[in-house]
Amino acid sequence: MTFAATPPPRSRPPQRSRARRFVPLGVAAWVVLEIWLLTLVADAAGGLTVLLLLVAGVVAGGYVIKRAGRRAWKNLTGSMQPGGGPAASGASEGGPEEPKSPGGGNTLPMLGGLLLMFPGLLSDAAGLLCLFPPTRKLLHRRAERLLTRQVRYTPGGLGDAFQQARMHQQDGKIVQGEVIRDDEPPSPRHDDPQLPR
Repeated sequence: MTFAATPPPRSRPPQRSRARRFVPLGVAAWVVLEIWLLTLVADAAGGLTVLLLLVAGVVAGGYVIKRAGRRAWKNLTGSMQPGGGPAASGASEGGPEEPKSPGGGNTLPMLGGLLLMFPGLLSDAAGLLCLFPPTRKLLHRRAERLLTRQVRYTPGGLGDAFQQARMHQQDGKIVQGEVIRDDEPPSPRHDDPQLPR
């Protein structure tokens, strides 16, 4: 007969992080607020108006995501072409192209499209904030500052990769290099075995 060893009981339960504690509460509050706003609009304007608002949000969000995805694909294929970058691929089309910020991309438009597709009025308002150019620039700067501050202090981690990805010349080419610090003493070499004396 074989008996399995029982693990010793824990003296206290593991601590939960703040995000794991408050994110479910925030999501539940968001859902309740969305339902409450939809019922207010349905009482004031009718159920058909609410249905049309929800369908219009899904259609507009799908269009925005499709457009941002095409722009991302065009930028990717243009950057893979020899001698071409994202600016060169947009100029060859001849169509109206939005001015691009150096670190800007399609993240916020795609997030805005996803928020438009979620049913609800608050998510539609948040999605429109991600699509409106002045607020999109503001959100982009805030997110970049937050990411830079959070990942700055981990050497060899995501912060270094984020900083390396941002080092480029004016023509968009990435400068390859290595950082050598003078303040660190050289490590001793351990190639030869030590002989006993």
